[in-house]
Amino acid sequence: MKDKAFDSALAEHIWNTRYRFIDGDTAGDRRLSDTWRRVAGALAGVEAQAPSVWEDRFYSALQGFGFIPGGRILAGAGTGRRVTLFNCFVMGRLEDSIDSIFEHLKEGALTMQQGGGVGYDFSTLRPAGSVAHATGRIASGPVSFMHIWDAMCGTVLSTGARRGAMMATLRCDHPDIEAFVVAKQDPHLLRRFNLSVQVSDDFMQAVADDASWPLVFPEHVLGETPCGNAETLQRHWPGEVGLVACRVVRRVAARDLWSRIMRATYDFAEPGVLFIDQINRQNNLWYREDISASNPCGEIPLPPYGACNLGSINLVCFVRSAFTAQAHLDIDAISATVGTAVRMLDNAIDASLFPLPRQAEEARGSRRLGLGLTGLADALIMLGLRYDSPAARELAAQAMRAICHAAYRTSVQLARDKCAFPYFDRERYLDGAFVRTLPEDIRNGIAAHGIRNSHLTAIAPTGTISLLAGNVSSGIEPVFDFRHSRRLLDVDGSYRVFDVEDHAHALWRRANPQGGQLPPAFVSALGMEPSDHLAMQAALQPFVDSAISKTVNVPEDYPFTQFQQLYLLAFRQGLKGCTTFRPNPVTGEILSTPMGNPASSQPSHCCGIEREDD
Repeated sequence: MKDKAFDSALAEHIWNTRYRFIDGDTAGDRRLSDTWRRVAGALAGVEAQAPSVWEDRFYSALQGFGFIPGGRILAGAGTGRRVTLFNCFVMGRLEDSIDSIFEHLKEGALTMQQGGGVGYDFSTLRPAGSVAHATGRIASGPVSFMHIWDAMCGTVLSTGARRGAMMATLRCDHPDIEAFVVAKQDPHLLRRFNLSVQVSDDFMQAVADDASWPLVFPEHVLGETPCGNAETLQRHWPGEVGLVACRVVRRVAARDLWSRIMRATYDFAEPGVLFIDQINRQNNLWYREDISASNPCGEIPLPPYGACNLGSINLVCFVRSAFTAQAHLDIDAISATVGTAVRMLDNAIDASLFPLPRQAEEARGSRRLGLGLTGLADALIMLGLRYDSPAARELAAQAMRAICHAAYRTSVQLARDKCAFPYFDRERYLDGAFVRTLPEDIRNGIAAHGIRNSHLTAIAPTGTISLLAGNVSSGIEPVFDFRHSRRLLDVDGSYRVFDVEDHAHALWRRANPQGGQLPPAFVSALGMEPSDHLAMQAALQPFVDSAISKTVNVPEDYPFTQFQQLYLLAFRQGLKGCTTFRPNPVTGEILSTPMGNPASSQPSHCCGIEREDD
């Protein structure tokens, strides 16, 4: 049946294939309003007092797409199915034994089967060529085991309109880092993985100094095997307590390794980079966590077995008097919606099932949330601001500041009403680098009452839920193109092709039926300098306690020397990670343009819409 809530066949297709509840031959959701009511009722059901009142408030926030919960909440809440409402997981530390590796493989399969995307740090697996103690066999290295995970993911999620997503990370000082960097250059291998290198401050300093860089592994794991030399260095290593002696397996030129990473991502769009020391410095739970991995798209760095649920404030819904001289963003309305959204996401923790007991323990111990924004680029267009202008960055920062501070104030109030998160340590939490930047009233509230959630903000790639909301621009990203064709998976694994028009473009066209030249604010992703992408990410990062998923679009003819500078700029700006995409014959295009020619390119980038967080 045609649902009048949708303004396009594409939006209805997204709802039908990803979020609509259908139980066998029975349609549990007959229309979109049923989906909103199902989700609102399930999340309000954990309220001890006045659940019906909260259900109505939650429904009001959902109606009209002002707040859009993450896809696992939309798909699973209130269905009675054994699924998780969490999009993002990082799995447990991989111990260097066959028993441990295959136990973790099973845990990953169970998590993806319930709808979660997973991240792994493979740095704990011994380098290729070293000798295993127990069997005397030669180790094949972490990259070889990644292929097992890739095959598992393809088997567990071989049907349906949503594909499984995984993140693999490796330390920049692991002896197999060079093999990791080129692991996806065969177009048939590791297609279900996103790859990111854990880049440390020390490595970036070695690059700057043109110094040699030691590739190391814990001495006690290597034992007496003929791997490396007698030189050892003290290092923090995942899964180890304190500093451990690490054997220097070999040394490389830091700039040469950095150039290899840059060349790989220039030619193949991977690996990405996680500035891992910045991630840990800014972690609100710095006093109990050592983070070395993230969820598949990078916006939620997490500890072992960490989990986080997602949601986005749709800025388009808060633009008043669009395309006029009086156009403005209703910050007060945004803050009010944030208050409801935080309570909904917090309730999702209690309403959710978890694939593994350790995940439930971590999620309920930290009560991490990832509230962000979507529709930013369209909102800027409707306000008459070019995405790459200082005024646009100032407005975007104002919006994210409002989201962040309203979220923290709500979480303090929830702590008063319900109690602080179990891992809360008042003195050390208040001493966190990010928490120290919060306004005085928030810090005073935390000191007096605690806080309900350890983390509250993240900006995810909201491709699918943004299409559901009328093809508003995704997350923090600029508009890729204002009209194009797009291939989307159907439930049977086949593809359907849709003509897509950007939300702001459609609104302007309806308001200007006579046509005419688009206003200057209509700038697309490739119509601006790549550094302007980073400038927007940097403008919002101070108000994001987790991280930001952002793809910097780079023209095909962009010089490699300038490309390398983008990552150095990201590091200097204090970003937690950087991902770029440069179209070329290997990577293809992200989307198909112009309309009606979707076969002109085959999307192969790891973060395609079938495998985003939502």
